[in-house]
Amino acid sequence: MNKIVQFLQRIQISLIFILATFTIYGQGLFVDHNCAKLNIIPSRWIDSAKAKLHIAYQHTSHGSQLITGMDGLYNWQGEAYSFNNGGTNEALDLHDYAMSNYGASDLGNPNRTAWSTATLDFLNNPENAKVNVIIWSWCGQVSSADSNDTVTYLSLMTSLENSFPSVKFVYMTGHLDGTGLDGNLNQRNEQIRRYCRNNNKILYDFADIESYCPDGLFYLDKLANDNCDYDSDNNGTRDKNWAIDWQNSHFENIDWYNCSTAHSQSLNGNLKAYAAWYLWASLAGWDGITGVKNDEIISRTFNLYQNYPNPFNPTTKIQFTIPDVGTSFMKFVQLKVYDILGNEIATLVNEEKPAGIYEVNFDASHLSSGIYFYKLNAGDFVVTKKMTLLR
Repeated sequence: MNKIVQFLQRIQISLIFILATFTIYGQGLFVDHNCAKLNIIPSRWIDSAKAKLHIAYQHTSHGSQLITGMDGLYNWQGEAYSFNNGGTNEALDLHDYAMSNYGASDLGNPNRTAWSTATLDFLNNPENAKVNVIIWSWCGQVSSADSNDTVTYLSLMTSLENSFPSVKFVYMTGHLDGTGLDGNLNQRNEQIRRYCRNNNKILYDFADIESYCPDGLFYLDKLANDNCDYDSDNNGTRDKNWAIDWQNSHFENIDWYNCSTAHSQSLNGNLKAYAAWYLWASLAGWDGITGVKNDEIISRTFNLYQNYPNPFNPTTKIQFTIPDVGTSFMKFVQLKVYDILGNEIATLVNEEKPAGIYEVNFDASHLSSGIYFYKLNAGDFVVTKKMTLLR
């Protein structure tokens, strides 16, 4: 009887999560580190992606990580993950460097707008009429972007979506540069994420994917860069490499595979490929849940997001997701704010909540400028993030 009750509870929780996802994000799609798991993608949806998608991808060196990762995955796992330009022999139709002859190399080269014109010209060419997915990558330009530059990118993407409603346009964040949570790169990436969440866009979160190792450990707050180097002892110097350490403690061709990942390590290329296939399967119609075990659903949906805006004055928003983290239907959730000395400043959430996606406002009108921390505690899940109040 207990097993039956637990089974029914999990079905109910899964349904709640689905409803919460579509209520908040509509038809949007976020592909981040939670999606970089090859074994959660049902094979029939990989086959569906091969049958349905015609992808045009344009990038320079950093963006090549998806392709070298996918190529290495094909060499490791075989025909199930085949791709080529044209989709011959039942492979995924992925045209690499599709728009290189149209006047732009990536989202910032030769400038921050040429890619949009190149996309227009490419899609208006009758030879490309079957293309139904467009994806562009950055190669360092998000690090130097300001808020207006990011607005330009987001506006041009939206304009293209309006001009070609039958085409799926994939947004992307910029690769890590070692500046951490408070750096301009992360602020601009958060700006992109926020826009995509609020407007139901499709996002391949390049930066988030390389911020976590496969065990779920977070490295962005340790000054991680695109090579997976990080500061292990908080002295401001990157002295370790999470990807190399993980590879050395696991078996090649069992837990990971070798691939020539530009600017980075093989493991990072592996994760980019897994997330890419998750993206392709989702664009083909997979809901991210059907065919996946309950414990995999749980591991992919637990998160505390960086507050936005950050720095802020005087209000900011904090989003978090609560999945089923045990066997009970409701989970007791606490979200509290602390000052730099560890003193509790505010309690934003202190109640039982079902699985879902939540957003709360934090008003710091009564506080002085400085560093503050917000901590989410839900079952066995505890995570703390830093935010900055600037008056």
